[in-house]
Amino acid sequence: MPVSVQTAINLLEKLAPKKLAYEWDNAGLQLGSLQGDTSAIYVTLDVTEQTLAEAESLGARLVISHHPLFFKPLKAVRTDLPAGRIVQKALAAKITIYAAHTNLDLAKGGVNDALAARLGLAETTVLRRDGQHELEKLVVFVPRGYEDDVHRAMSAAGAGWIGQYSHCSFQVPGTGTFLPREGAKPFLGEEGKLEKAAEIRLETIVPSGLRKRVIRAMLDAHPYEEVAYDIYPLRNDGEAYGLGRIGILQQPCSLPDFCQFVKDRLQIPFLRVAGSTDRLVRKVAVCGGTGSELLQAAAFAGADVLVTSDVKYHEAQEAWTTGVAVIDAGHDATERVIVPVLRDYLQEQLQTAGHHDVKVFASTIETSPWQAF
Repeated sequence: MPVSVQTAINLLEKLAPKKLAYEWDNAGLQLGSLQGDTSAIYVTLDVTEQTLAEAESLGARLVISHHPLFFKPLKAVRTDLPAGRIVQKALAAKITIYAAHTNLDLAKGGVNDALAARLGLAETTVLRRDGQHELEKLVVFVPRGYEDDVHRAMSAAGAGWIGQYSHCSFQVPGTGTFLPREGAKPFLGEEGKLEKAAEIRLETIVPSGLRKRVIRAMLDAHPYEEVAYDIYPLRNDGEAYGLGRIGILQQPCSLPDFCQFVKDRLQIPFLRVAGSTDRLVRKVAVCGGTGSELLQAAAFAGADVLVTSDVKYHEAQEAWTTGVAVIDAGHDATERVIVPVLRDYLQEQLQTAGHHDVKVFASTIETSPWQAF
């Protein structure tokens, strides 16, 4: 059974809420419509004529890219130029294009976590904290015997996460009372008679950004016609989000050996490095894409090296003075690690939601503009 484009995007934004994107960014819908269904989804780093052709050949009607198709406002759509041809071909094929950019950089499980995982870092934390998710307590009253169904639905929608633990809740038995009025269709009791029902008070924690999704799931799973629930704001510190990650290498090594390790893990023929080659690398900071702005944060966090890209001349000089080596591994290499991760995430989410026939494909097209000589 196909999935609606809107549902697929909702699953993506569960991982990378659009509100996390920086104000200067252009994350979100790039082209097409949120209406309609698709049996295939295509994930890519960039939208080019080649990746669009591959997506169409796979039957994808939704293309999810990391880099926005439109970053600067268009003054004209010329179909004799590449950007215009992409627009023309995508519209003709009824393909929707959606970009998850800086929101996917900052989010847990996004670009930077994928890069840290590819390099085998342990005990990873956010390098530069941009904020934290606000938390709320959701309490709902469920007739005894239905609490597990409601709990599972809420948890699947994103409720109940505390650190590395999911499905966290607290349940207390009690008695609920209600009197069905004229026109009511009660699940329990009769119209005009006061009813006492054995109920479970089910409470769990919810990130405020997922409130609507969790409530919708709760209502769909709840047997009552009218559901009694409460929402309380919390002052607990929510999970942090931000740019870059820092973690520990399982096996410390020299900087030259670490450079070779990075080349092997990212499958790149070369990289650039600034820093003393006799240093021992144990604590590693990473930032997919352009991240030299995090050099001071990396130094403050005690990093031995920062793996990123797009490092400029004077920024490389600064690396020598701060004592943190900088490895420029290339923009595409430090970000394309998210493509298979995002494919697997979406496929799992679709399977869980019952969309077993929908396929998610990762791009096989090399979009890097650079060649090695």
